[in-house]
Amino acid sequence: MTLVFVYNSDSGPISGLLDIGHKILSPDTYPCSLCNLTHDTFAEKEGWKEFRKSIGVPMEFLHRDEFEKKYRLTYQYPVILMRNGDMKVLMKREEIDRIENLEKLIEAIKNAMA
Repeated sequence: MTLVFVYNSDSGPISGLLDIGHKILSPDTYPCSLCNLTHDTFAEKEGWKEFRKSIGVPMEFLHRDEFEKKYRLTYQYPVILMRNGDMKVLMKREEIDRIENLEKLIEAIKNAMA
């Protein structure tokens, strides 16, 4: 089993710079709630790093363009999936959008896996 996290942004340096600018200038309208929960403007949040290391489950992190190219699937992004032969939605965009902070995201992931 692998958890697959798909961010609602594209890969590449230009996309990355546009994302940083959007987060700084208009954080309330940034389209990726998963990114907001797991990353600060410039780096991954420390609590997220610790969770990733401690959970004991392989994880894959992809931007939407990388995901669609690799798996030939599309979803509403962001999305958290469980890959165990096939892809199963663990948390839909609407669920991720409602989460208020990193601690609640971690709790929701643990509960969804149970």
